[in-house]
Amino acid sequence: MPTYDLIVIGAGPGGYVCAIRAAQLGLKVACVEGRDTLGGTCLNVGCIPSKALLHASHMLHETHENFAKMGLMDAHVNVDWTRMQGYKADTVGTNTKGIEFLFKKNKIDWIKGWAEIEAPGKVRVGDTTYETKNIVIASGSEPSSLKGVTVDNEGGVVVDSTGALALPGIPKSMVVIGAGVIGLELGSVYARLGAEVTVVEFLDVITPGMDGEVQKQFQRILAKQGLKFVLGAAVSGVTVENGTAKVAYTLRKDNSEHSIEAATVLVATGRRPYVTGLGLDKLGVEMTDRGFVKVDPHWQTSLPGIYAIGDAVPGPMLAHKAEDEGMAVAEVIAGKHGHVNYGVIPGVIYTTPEVASVGMTEEMAKESGRKIKVGKFPFMGNARAKALFQADGFVKMIADADTDRVLGCHIIGPNAGEMIHEVCVAMEFGASAQDIALTCHAHPTCSEAVREAALALGDGAIHV
Repeated sequence: MPTYDLIVIGAGPGGYVCAIRAAQLGLKVACVEGRDTLGGTCLNVGCIPSKALLHASHMLHETHENFAKMGLMDAHVNVDWTRMQGYKADTVGTNTKGIEFLFKKNKIDWIKGWAEIEAPGKVRVGDTTYETKNIVIASGSEPSSLKGVTVDNEGGVVVDSTGALALPGIPKSMVVIGAGVIGLELGSVYARLGAEVTVVEFLDVITPGMDGEVQKQFQRILAKQGLKFVLGAAVSGVTVENGTAKVAYTLRKDNSEHSIEAATVLVATGRRPYVTGLGLDKLGVEMTDRGFVKVDPHWQTSLPGIYAIGDAVPGPMLAHKAEDEGMAVAEVIAGKHGHVNYGVIPGVIYTTPEVASVGMTEEMAKESGRKIKVGKFPFMGNARAKALFQADGFVKMIADADTDRVLGCHIIGPNAGEMIHEVCVAMEFGASAQDIALTCHAHPTCSEAVREAALALGDGAIHV
């Protein structure tokens, strides 16, 4: 049996990227994965299938709402749910097979099964124990549970994000518990497919932690698309009778009790680290109160030679954050200097319009005590956005008032998830808002709105 330089536990975005980079750096690598396909939650039942359904539902919306405006007549189409699910499955399959190809290309051994760490340097899978110099835990996360609510994905009535991707049909009505990224993305899908969607959220705002102005505008846009919101509501339970679910909740402002019925309930109350079965408690690996693995600045746990990354450790539960950590820890194990700039990790909500952000919100910047300035530009002043029927949003850029250094940017509008990276690069290099403002942007593009927001931080935007 070979001795490995590194065994990675989990083949999600953090794990497979870590394995590939380590192999590129000359290490002998294996990756343990119990699913039938590689890619983890993200590629199989998360990021990729949800984006396929978001794209399909957006195309449906365009045919119903905007085609006639462009002179494309008689294009009102109907939904074949079975074929849409097939398109989603094909998208997933293409991507997971791609990871398998990359493993073969980089000579990474895929150990199929579920791992338990017996001791530093020893990983057991089934009846076999493998020896390795280093171990990286990249086991990801699972949907969080909610007291008083039992999820039954097979039944298709009360589901989590995994079950919501494969409902037996399009429900007439849906209650989404939780107004975070997952709930709003999937709620948006089913609203556009014809379901009556109501979002119930414990807090008084949607998308907690987002810039306040973006929160308000985002909620207004989603409401125009048909989503209803019940905010400041504590869900106490969900009951199912004759195939219909009833969600009971209490309004926090006056403690009044209410209920709402729906054909499907989506529990989207966040995610929690998944480390079940790894044997970390037996080993004495230090954990946080919330069940995350504690790591040092080099992603090493309390036991030498055992590292952890991604959703298993504290920080934003984002696939690209896990990827960055995967590459960085591979560099560390190979004797190099891995680094992740946690201040420049973008976040994106893939609704239409998209919402993207990086760095500080206005609220965070003010709380830091520094003197700031804010530049905004509405997509109503952007020719390309108006042609796309997506002029409701804006770009908001925050800079240090004394140095003009960009501190953060928040975009709600078309292609926001692509446009945010211009600001990420600028922030990585410590650029000023003026640097962006003086950079020529192609016309007509939606990205011009980013430049205009930067101009607004100086002598003023042009097209407003």
